[in-house]
Amino acid sequence: MNGPRLWLVRHARPLVAPGLCYGRLDMAADASASRSAATALAHALPAKVAGVWHSPLQRCELLALELRALRPDLASNPEPRIAETDFGAWEGQAWSAIARAEIDAWAAHLASHAPGGGEPLAAMLARVAQALRAAAACAHDGGADVVWITHAGVARCVQWLLAHGEQRPPQSHEWPPQAPGFGAWMTLALPGRA
Repeated sequence: MNGPRLWLVRHARPLVAPGLCYGRLDMAADASASRSAATALAHALPAKVAGVWHSPLQRCELLALELRALRPDLASNPEPRIAETDFGAWEGQAWSAIARAEIDAWAAHLASHAPGGGEPLAAMLARVAQALRAAAACAHDGGADVVWITHAGVARCVQWLLAHGEQRPPQSHEWPPQAPGFGAWMTLALPGRA
């Protein structure tokens, strides 16, 4: 992969019951898993990094702090634009307790429907696109990779934006299914300057 890359690092497993809907719900991550993920990441990252940002949610902040303890050169700054989606009234509910008709309405109008009255995907894509432009500028100015400690939803947004741009909203059947597992990452080439 030539040129600067974006490292999309997902937080470690959150301390939440299985089957619970969470996006902006702010809960801690498993501390031991966060340390393990930070150790692996510290060894994998290149010696020079242009910048590190993390979602302000504590499950991402914990991984950022663990990484900084191992690599003091990798101080991270909170970046609200790379927070997970807001599921509104669905936050903290079991997925099985959310009315099937509500989930179907969201799936039918993925870009425009606000799940649980929270954040529509179109709004999330817009904020992630702003952060992506800033990351690309930072990477090209610094001549090095950029790291985001973030969430699965943000990783999917970045994949969509790099493949399709900001002009066309996604349909449910074309939304990227791939995202890093808990404590894992993926790297993607950052776009060049416009």
